[in-house]
Amino acid sequence: MVNNMRDKILKLLENSFDAMDLMTIADKLNITSVEDIENLKFELEVLVNDLTVYLTKKDKYILYTKCPNFRKGRIQLNKAGNGFVLLDPEDDLFVPRESLNYALDGDFVLVEILTSETGKKEGRVIKILERDLKNIVGIIKTKNSELYFEPIKKDLNINLTVDALSLKSCVDGEIVVATLTDDLGKNRYIAEISQHICHKDDAKEDILTIAAKYEIYDKFPEEALKQAESLPNEVTDESLESELKKRVDLREKTIFTIDGADTKDIDDAISLEIVDGIYNLIVSIADVSYYVTEGSPLDQEALRRGTSSYLADAVIPMLPHKLSNGICSLNPGVIRYALSCDMKIDSRGHVIDSNIYPSVIKSRKKMTYKDVNSILNDDIIPDGYEPFAENLKKMQELAHIIRNERNERGGSNFETVEAKIVCDENGKAIDILRRIQDEGEKMIEDFMVIANETVSSTLERMELPCVYRVHDIPKPERIQSFLTFLSSAGYHIVGKFNNITRPKMFQRLLDQISEQGDEAGIINAFAVRAMNKAFYSPENIGHFGLASRAYSHFTSPIRRYPDLMLHRLIRTFLIDGHMDNTTIDYYNSNLPAICEQSSEREVAAVECEREVVKVKSAEYMESHIGEEYDAFVSGVLKRGFFVQTSNLVEGLVSVDSLKGDYFVFDEERQALIGENSKKSFTIGTKVKVKCIGANKALGEIDFELLNVEFKSKNKEDKKKFKKHKK
Repeated sequence: MVNNMRDKILKLLENSFDAMDLMTIADKLNITSVEDIENLKFELEVLVNDLTVYLTKKDKYILYTKCPNFRKGRIQLNKAGNGFVLLDPEDDLFVPRESLNYALDGDFVLVEILTSETGKKEGRVIKILERDLKNIVGIIKTKNSELYFEPIKKDLNINLTVDALSLKSCVDGEIVVATLTDDLGKNRYIAEISQHICHKDDAKEDILTIAAKYEIYDKFPEEALKQAESLPNEVTDESLESELKKRVDLREKTIFTIDGADTKDIDDAISLEIVDGIYNLIVSIADVSYYVTEGSPLDQEALRRGTSSYLADAVIPMLPHKLSNGICSLNPGVIRYALSCDMKIDSRGHVIDSNIYPSVIKSRKKMTYKDVNSILNDDIIPDGYEPFAENLKKMQELAHIIRNERNERGGSNFETVEAKIVCDENGKAIDILRRIQDEGEKMIEDFMVIANETVSSTLERMELPCVYRVHDIPKPERIQSFLTFLSSAGYHIVGKFNNITRPKMFQRLLDQISEQGDEAGIINAFAVRAMNKAFYSPENIGHFGLASRAYSHFTSPIRRYPDLMLHRLIRTFLIDGHMDNTTIDYYNSNLPAICEQSSEREVAAVECEREVVKVKSAEYMESHIGEEYDAFVSGVLKRGFFVQTSNLVEGLVSVDSLKGDYFVFDEERQALIGENSKKSFTIGTKVKVKCIGANKALGEIDFELLNVEFKSKNKEDKKKFKKHKK
């Protein structure tokens, strides 16, 4: 009866564009008895509390979906205490601090869109739908012989009472996490200490503290550690005898791995043979799902973490080291279980036949990118590589074929450069290097991409559940905004790119950007922001950036949960043959939540890694204040512009330091323009700067501009400048 009435209410409101009061709804639903009207009133209250129906100030009811001035989104607060609600990737709604209604940074909120006195749109938080703040990182301090908890983030704007009993397990100077247990309203909370991170004097305190902010912890639950300890250190003879009946034995193949010199969690191994002009590439991936069974403590913790986090010189793994560096890692000279993607590839880069199967492998060698690059680039063969040199060159040949085929489809070539923080034995940043994608790195990436495409295409073709890595087409308004910036900043782009629907169109735009000169890398990075973000989904919409019809992450199950989940699906469907409707329905119902969790944890890990780079870069620059650098403008704000130096350090040149002129922010051009001198600073502008300050605690670096004067011979301009300064 109740649900039937609720359905009738929703159907009525769905077909009405006007808000209706209680009695109008009752009349339209032919409700006349007092009892039924009371039931109607109750159901309407439920729908209002669920934020399905909006109750107006005149006591009328209308669906929220019929109210264009009400939107839901996640709020971000700036240093001034004002908020911005991300309604979609193109539309940020400003919310003044007096209209936050106790919303905190990261909360999911319902906002009403209003028009301010100046005619601009701004928001008012109506209701907090979901608190983002659950855990607070802080330090234990002592006052009057009593321990107390002090949040590290000073601008939380909350009143926190920490349970006295949980404080007793803490010591002075300890970094801990307090978990909110009771919401007393108006940003007043009760919390208890839930995680002990480290002591403030520990070598890697800064990294672990930042990680804790993003709920990334290096300590594993006891149950997960017990399960890990129960696993073998090596493949036993008894296990091997049993598994050889179910797996393809690849131990006689020339299989090896290529990674960074300091890599310990080795996911992937490769093998190549050429028969009758056809390349037989086998990409073998650690069979993590064999050891990490579904629903086990290790599996639950891996899902919670979502990914391994690489923070400066520290790694917080998704799986305990017993697995990530041990039994699951494809170390040289030892037997390991794998899932192999066996592909036959023709001279045009097309996969003409493939098979996915469980295997037994034995890597011949752990190669490094540095050594492989010396062979591929300079034909210099390091000691121990002699038996593999020719095979590596054939692999390079195949990689170029695969890359060319992807380029023909329109796969985007983003030449991104990342910073590598080098730390000493005490965890202090002592150098910053550029991570370079050379031939060896690109070759492995090409092989992993084609394996990912092959696996996802196989499951899609069989209409089986899959964890896809998807990337939607760019929104026209974002592309238009980027094109407007390029044009107004003086970059000459030939052709029409207003409505990019095919990857090849976007690649043609990137090709023109790459011809712009030294600043192309900065502009390229700005172009990436015009694209949508990739994420995990059980629904396949393709991968625009790679120009892939179907794409997944299969190649890193040690460090990414979606890969582990995909291995589990392969095992269930392709190996064990469980393709019944019950099994398919089970995964179809569970994959959406798994994909959402994996996407959220990926974002958290990326943001954490960026913050660590900022903090460690500032730590490094504290010892380099006064030094001069060549740099490019990498971002522009009203308060100044960011520059990126040749060693990838990013810092701010404040507008207040630009003496001799008044600079106005042009949002469309993404530029600061001097009113008198007409001097312009925009993305990609080459500048000379000096470091004048660095603050590790804030992760901030300050620069000042060198060798630039802002002059105008116009007396009116000078008067205008003096007036602005006042």
